[in-house]
Amino acid sequence: MALQLDRVVPWGRSLADYRDMFALSDIDLQRSILDCASGPSSFNVELTARGGRVVSCDPVYHFSRDQIQQRIAQTYPIIVETLHRTRDHFVWTTVKTPEELGEKRQAAMAQFLDDFPQGLGTARYRTDALPDLDFPDRHFDLALSAHLLFTYSKQFDTDFHIAAILEMLRVAAEVRIFPLLENFTNETSPHLAPVLNVLRDRGYGTAIEPVPYEFQIGGNEMLRVIAT
Repeated sequence: MALQLDRVVPWGRSLADYRDMFALSDIDLQRSILDCASGPSSFNVELTARGGRVVSCDPVYHFSRDQIQQRIAQTYPIIVETLHRTRDHFVWTTVKTPEELGEKRQAAMAQFLDDFPQGLGTARYRTDALPDLDFPDRHFDLALSAHLLFTYSKQFDTDFHIAAILEMLRVAAEVRIFPLLENFTNETSPHLAPVLNVLRDRGYGTAIEPVPYEFQIGGNEMLRVIAT
C-alpha cells in the first residue's frame, strides 16, 4: 500500500545526533553507509559535505520538497505540544525545553529540504522501504536505522522486525539500530528478545551497546549486529 503523507510525522535529526545515537567514530563515517527510514534528517547532506558516502532511503521521498515542507509545517506544533504533555518521559539536559528541541529539529529539516532535490537527482535519497531494499548484497559497510524499528512496536510486529533487520544485513556488513524502547512509553520493545534469538540462531553477532545519546529516559542503547 502506498504511503500516505497525512500519516507521516516528519522530525529531522542532525549529523551530531547520529554520531551520538549510533556511537559513530570518525572511522565509521568514512565507511559506505545506508540510512534506513531517514525522514527529513540532515545526516546525508552534512556527511556528504564532509566527503562521506551515504544513501538515505525512505518512502516519504516519493513526495516533493514542497509537499514534505508543508507536512513539516502542519505537524511541527503538534509534536511540540505532545512533548509538553509527555515531558516527564524525556531527559532535558542537552536541550531544556520542547521549543529549544524544536528549533534544532527545524534547522536539520531545513538543511534536508535545501539538499533534497539535488540529492534525489544523484540517488543519495531513495524511496526504498524496509523490509525490501533494492541494493545488491553487501553493497554497504554499515546500515543504520533510527526511530523506526522497536520504536513503533505496536505498528510493526516481530516478523516485520526480523525481515527488516535481515534485509539490512543482506545489503550491509553491519547494522546499528537505535533506540530499543517503544515510542513515548520508555519500555523496552517486546520484539527485542525474539529478534535477538533469531539473529543468534542464524549465526549473527549481536550486542546491545551504550551510546552517548539519551532523550527518552533509559533510551541510551543501540543494537549492533555483525554479519559473520
